Amino acid sequence: MKKLGVASHVLVLRQSVFGYETDQVLWKKNESFLLREIKRVAAIFMMPIRFNIVHYNFGTTLANPPFPYKPGEDFFHSLARSIYSFYTCLLQFLELLLLKSFRKPIFMHYQGDDARQGTYSLKNFDFSIASQVDDTYYNAASDTFKQKSIRRMAKFCSKIYALNPDLLHVLPGSAEFLPYSHIDLSEWTPVYPTRSNHPLRIGHAPSHRAVKGTNLIIDALNSLKKKGFSFELVLIEGLSNSEARKKYETVDVLVDQLFAGWYGGLAVEAMALGKPVLVYLRENDFKFVPKQMVNEFPFIQVCPETIQDGLEKVLKMSRDELIKLAKLSRAYVENWHDPLSIVNSIKRDYEKALGCR
Repeated sequence: MKKLGVASHVLVLRQSVFGYETDQVLWKKNESFLLREIKRVAAIFMMPIRFNIVHYNFGTTLANPPFPYKPGEDFFHSLARSIYSFYTCLLQFLELLLLKSFRKPIFMHYQGDDARQGTYSLKNFDFSIASQVDDTYYNAASDTFKQKSIRRMAKFCSKIYALNPDLLHVLPGSAEFLPYSHIDLSEWTPVYPTRSNHPLRIGHAPSHRAVKGTNLIIDALNSLKKKGFSFELVLIEGLSNSEARKKYETVDVLVDQLFAGWYGGLAVEAMALGKPVLVYLRENDFKFVPKQMVNEFPFIQVCPETIQDGLEKVLKMSRDELIKLAKLSRAYVENWHDPLSIVNSIKRDYEKALGCR
């Protein structure tokens, strides 16, 4: 936004474990609960004064209500959670009402599990994250909570975006798919696979092993090793974004995720570095995605049942074939994940919303 001449300010409650850059972190370490709440309420009341537009992320606002129910929690923690959830829900309604009363357009980005629901996924998808996790991850209470939250946001938001197309099954019909735009491509120089005969380096970076299908990937690779294939598995876990990037640069291919039905921000980063990606893509979700984007997919498409076949296909590729696919992957990112192009379309939505006040 700043490169397009828009004064943009990124505010987060707390710093991400991945260490992403931001303009302002509201809560500092070791601050008391009371001080944090005072700072949050102050920020909420200052927003309509400081900004013309507020663009929220991950399906929530600064009030950020937690799920009111957590399976297995004892009575007192459960009671405290319920009270805190009720308080932040009221604060969120006040936050949204305040912005609306000042006629400030509100935008929302949904990323994944901020909208994704277990019951819907199990009923409608052959493969889904919901099939791999227990009821502490998805449950009827969290599904209902998300549904209420989505309805609340729909009443106040000028525009809702989804980074994963499967979310559009459960978001309002006016919501729009928008590709990832989180990296500056000029800062991501490709490191293509080489023609040397070193064993293929296969990267995988699970933030949650069950969700990403990590055990299936490891089992498939162990089977291929028994069949005589030579390779090196590089597991990338628990690192900051900058540290992880150094690891991504050293691999030849990346295995992304097997249950979400779409590729993540990690895959975009890998392709920007010139790494072919294996991933499960759910065909039923393609209707939400530009047709030309689907036609240009450079991915090696796999699913939980075919991951071994996909990995074997990669291991049998010549280095020239791999390099060709790597270059197609970089070109795909340049075409569909260019941040300036995507953000320019958001800027046009901002201008439209401001013109309608």
